[in-house]
Order: sequence, then C-alpha cells, then structure tokens
Amino acid sequence: MATKPVIIAVDDDPPVLRAVERDLRRKYGKDYQVVAADSGAGALDAVNQLKLRGTPVALFLVDQRMPGMSGVEFLSQAAVITPEAKRVLLTAYADTEVAIRAINEIRLDHYLLKPWDPPEDKLYPIIDELLDDWVAAYQPPFEGISLVGHRWSARAHEIKDYLTRNQVPYRWLDIETSTEAKRLAEVAGLDDPRRPLLIFPDGGTLIEPTNLEIAAKLGRRTEAGLPFYDLVIVGGGPAGLAAAVYGASEGLKTLMIEREAPGGQAGTTSRIENYLGFPSGLSGADLARRAVAQATRLGAEILSPQDVVGLRREDPYRFVTLADGAEVSCHAVLLATGVQYRKLQLPGAEELAGIGIFYGAAITEALACRGQDVGVVGGGNSAGQAAIYLAGFARHITLVVRGSSLEAGMSQYLVDRIGDTPNISVRLNANIVEVEGEHELKSVVVEDSEAGTRERLPIVSLFLFIGAAPRTEWLGDLVARDKAGFILSGPALVEGGKRPEGWPLARDPYLLETSVPGVLVAGDVRASSVKRIASAVGEGSMAIMFVHQHLAGL
Repeated sequence: MATKPVIIAVDDDPPVLRAVERDLRRKYGKDYQVVAADSGAGALDAVNQLKLRGTPVALFLVDQRMPGMSGVEFLSQAAVITPEAKRVLLTAYADTEVAIRAINEIRLDHYLLKPWDPPEDKLYPIIDELLDDWVAAYQPPFEGISLVGHRWSARAHEIKDYLTRNQVPYRWLDIETSTEAKRLAEVAGLDDPRRPLLIFPDGGTLIEPTNLEIAAKLGRRTEAGLPFYDLVIVGGGPAGLAAAVYGASEGLKTLMIEREAPGGQAGTTSRIENYLGFPSGLSGADLARRAVAQATRLGAEILSPQDVVGLRREDPYRFVTLADGAEVSCHAVLLATGVQYRKLQLPGAEELAGIGIFYGAAITEALACRGQDVGVVGGGNSAGQAAIYLAGFARHITLVVRGSSLEAGMSQYLVDRIGDTPNISVRLNANIVEVEGEHELKSVVVEDSEAGTRERLPIVSLFLFIGAAPRTEWLGDLVARDKAGFILSGPALVEGGKRPEGWPLARDPYLLETSVPGVLVAGDVRASSVKRIASAVGEGSMAIMFVHQHLAGL
C-alpha cells in the first residue's frame, strides 16, 4: 500500500495543538497522516525524517507565535526541504500584518485567524482547496504516459504542449540522449527518430498522433452528447469557461467546444498574480483546472480537442459545424475564441516554429531551457510572466521590447519582479530582425531602433508574445467584424441610429450581441475588449444574461 502523504500541525500550546490535530484527523485521517509537533525545531526534525523516507508532506498548519522559532521562520526553513507543501499560518488578529508580508516573503498560501470554530466553515474549506491544489501538482512514482521524441521535433513540441495544457502527466524521453528512449523506439518499430512516439500505461502506442487521436486514447469526449443545446460556446478560454459555469448553473443545456485545451492562452500563463481573490497568485493551468471542474460539476458538456469550422443561421436556430463534419444545433451561440499570438515575419522563422521559436508555450519548454540563453519578445504581461518563469531554468533571459519602457504595457508588479531578477536583461526600443538555424535555432540578431545598431546573440530558444490576432476567418461574412478581424457587438453595430444591415428585430443588439441575433461574443475576440483575464471572465458570465433575454424573445 502506498504511503499516505502527511499534514504537519505545529503549535507550542498543548490544548490548541490537540484541538487542531483532532479536527485535521477527523476530516482528513482517511487519506493523510496527521503529524503534530509542539515546536518548530521538533517539526523540522520530523520533516527531515519524512524526506529521508520519501514520504511526501502535503501541508503545514503552523502557529506564528512560538518561542525559539516563529511560524514564519519555521515555514521558511521547511520550504527548502519540501517546497511543494502548502503553507498555512495560524495567527492572532495582531499578527495579520506579519502574515500578509509572509505571502510575498515565503509564498505563504493562506493564513487563518484563531479560533477557527466551527471548522466546517472556517478551516475545512480552505484546507480542502489547498490539498486539491497539492494533489493536482503532486508527481507520484511515474506510471503514466511516456513521450519519446527528438528535442528539435516540432510535432513533439506540439504534443508536449497539448499534454501539458490538458494537465495530462507524461514523461519526456529524448531519443538523442536517452538509452531507454532508443530501446522503446526500437521495440515500437519507430523508423524515423523525428516522429514522436506515445506509449500508454496499458502498453498501447501511437506514432506521430493527432491531438484528436490522443484525446480518444485518453477517453476524452470529442463528440456532442445531444443533438440540440440552449447554448453552444465556441472557445474554452476564461470567457468561455465562465459562460459554461454560469450557463450550466442557470439551467441552460450548455456545450463548450475548445480546439486545443481549456484555459486558452491564459492556461499557458505560468503565474497570474493580479487575479482577484488569490493573494499568492495562481497559474493559468490551476485556473483552467478549477473552472473545468466547476463547469462539469454544474452540468456543462465540454468537447476538446474539437474545432469549429462553420456557423449558419436558420431562424430560430443556429448551427455549428465541427471539423469532422458533424453539426450541432442550438438557440444561442457565444463566440469566445480568443486570439492567437502574431507570427514572426522573418526568413526562416516559420521553419523554426516549434524547434527553437515558440509562440507562448513557456511552461512546456521551460525544462529544456536549463543552462541556455533564452529570448523573450514582447512588452505585455504575458511576456513578463514568461521571462520571470523561464529565469528559474535558463542561464540568461534577454527580454526584447519594442517600446521605450516596460511600464507602458506591463503591470508594475511584473516590472518590479523583472528588475529584481539578476539573470534577466531588458532591451528597450529593440526588435528581432534575423534568426539563424535550420533544424534548430542557433542565434538571433537584435536591432536597437534608436541607435541603429545590431547585435547577434547566441539565443537557442525564442518565446514570442508580439501582439494578438483573432481567428475569425471561419465565420465568413455571417458576423460583422472590424478591419483587424475582431467581432463587433452592441453599440458598435449601431451607426447614426441605424441597426446593422439585415438585422430582423425591432430592438438594438444587446451589449455583447453580434450582428446576428442570438450570436454573442465575449473576451479578447470582441472588438475593443479589455485584454485581461478578469475582464474576459466578466464578459463570459454577463453574456448568459443576454442569452436568457434572447431565449425569452423566441
């Protein structure tokens, strides 16, 4: 039987320690060992012994005011031994300021004011959420999927990205450096080492599979369960996920279709630190995981990976066409397809995509960047977050920014973090003007637009966040868009008091409604939207109100 992970409670007050130990064992004793210690020093001894035995520590619940070693001091030392464990501080009201400082100083996950009675309201919900997060990130002895591939294979990169964004654990084996990878490739009959090989726990294999084939093997839903829905959501980023949660919770038969992975671009973000309600921040993957679980629990149906290639109206119905030719009918559609990063328009850049040049995808390729010189291009929050994340792996990060300051396009907390990270250098008023390499990236040339000078840098991985473009060409002429392809909605469709051409109703389009009644838009793909995760979530949830109003008028 596998060893249970451990929850460690530390308090120098015996009655308080007994009480917290009792409450923890009553709720979590079935799945976790609960270890109690009456001092920081004693708890550190226990942590060291657990580390030697290979027993994982899931969570610390520690009193702040202890003689000899405070709670913050203990957690700071314990984090070096077991950095994955969640950290919770028990405080009195007078220690609140200390706890808030600890969020930044030691990455404290939460603090609780004493007393915590009743635990059902003040203790368990917080511990439940932290343990869920720990379980989601915890890597037990590997028994999952193995991916065998070439380091500089574009398709191998795409598969890694797909698995990572869908939070499917896998083991990467480089066929150039791993003896085991070569043996597995031979057994599977792999004739070309640049063709990625997936090996599943049941012994099944897929050679250079499509994402749809991987999803089918994993048992993911790729076909609609019903012929008709109240609402079909196209796109599974923050806007689409929010709409799925609110639509399903309000009784609408809701289907969300996502072409890659739930979370969209936000799902690839290494750290979101300005999202309301998460003072310690959270990753885009965590946000996506929580939202998918919430939407599914409330009854929304999610298809992924599945691509939407067409939309037509046949009043009062709307029909969504999928890439496999299937059609889904509904009363209302929400377009929440988000945007894609613009491609680098330089000779050789397209050929190097996925084998040295990456659009987003910092999380997927971070481990492969150990000891390398890496470039990040862009002046927005996504670029800043990627630079900080990659700095934990790469030897040096060059952040290339077209503008004259970071502050112009980046949140101040990211600007400050970049300034405090010694292996990040920032090049302002700069552009990438040349890339070199055939089967892998060898170097890039950076131009200083003010000085007119150029410099070749030995950058072997380049991550680009250079503006966004909507993927709306599949809509044809059905829905009005602006010159850049973003979808127009609400007041933007009414010019000089005139409603859009072909508008059949005696009312103006709703705020998030497109030029087709019952087809709404939310998030980054909407013209003039605020390109922030919280804004997308707000629009996605607000869109459900307009869906109800549309349904009431049918």
